[in-house]
Amino acid sequence: MWCSGLRKRYGKRTAVDGVSFSVGRGEVVGLLGPNGAGKTSVIKMLLGLVRPDDGEVLLLGRPGRDPRARERVGYLPELFRYQPWLTAAEVLTLHVRLSGARVPAAEQADVLARVGLAARSGDRVGGFSKGMQQRLGLAVALVARPELVVLDEPTSALDPLGRVDVRDVVLDLRERGVAVLLNSHLIGEVERVCDRVVILDRGRVAASGTLAELLGQRELRLRLDGLTPAAEARMAAVGAVTRTGREVTVALPAGEEDAVVPALVADLVGLGVRVHAVEPVRISLEERLLGILREEHA
Repeated sequence: MWCSGLRKRYGKRTAVDGVSFSVGRGEVVGLLGPNGAGKTSVIKMLLGLVRPDDGEVLLLGRPGRDPRARERVGYLPELFRYQPWLTAAEVLTLHVRLSGARVPAAEQADVLARVGLAARSGDRVGGFSKGMQQRLGLAVALVARPELVVLDEPTSALDPLGRVDVRDVVLDLRERGVAVLLNSHLIGEVERVCDRVVILDRGRVAASGTLAELLGQRELRLRLDGLTPAAEARMAAVGAVTRTGREVTVALPAGEEDAVVPALVADLVGLGVRVHAVEPVRISLEERLLGILREEHA
């Protein structure tokens, strides 16, 4: 999925102003920003639900305005309602027919099982809780074997167990080479599953990039006793060292944290240093998001 220069005005208000980004196959991209930032408007333009005033959209190699482009797209909107007199299985069958795909009943049942509704497939939707309806909406987004899945607040009505289930589904989609665009206010969930993040503010892209690019370099915080010149040289070989009393902070090389940290700690112990605490640290996505938005509004 690719979009460039998307713009949309509603009367005198500019909702989206020059938004550009892409989502590759097997990639999960998170869309973040405060309420009113333009996230849902962008999603609706991507899916042809709202016509942009300017800009281009490509869905799976076809222009966004081409109905055939949307045949392989799964969508979970933030707000939706299904016919309360239908069962969960009937809702899925209806949406399979609307999509034009051929999905056997057994495969539809498997999709309901993936979202935790296997035991409720024959129950009428009118009796479902908000969380169960959210699970059904996710099943509808997945049932026609999409190659691009757009999820708008997929965990809004779910308990912690439901959020874990959605996370597992998203990671499974990525493993199967499906492109996923995820809009969520739950920043921790975005941080766990997304490869890249696009931050919108007042209709514009305030920042974008991989988590490593947005969050910056990771550091290792150590509390040590018995430091020797040899131990200090060993830490300096890893990265810049800052020392405050017994606490030492070492900058870690990007992408090598998992290999560097155990080796460094083992070497320090071998050099006679007493290691009381080891804490890898990095600014959280929430802190980075707030910092970006404060800079934008300053």
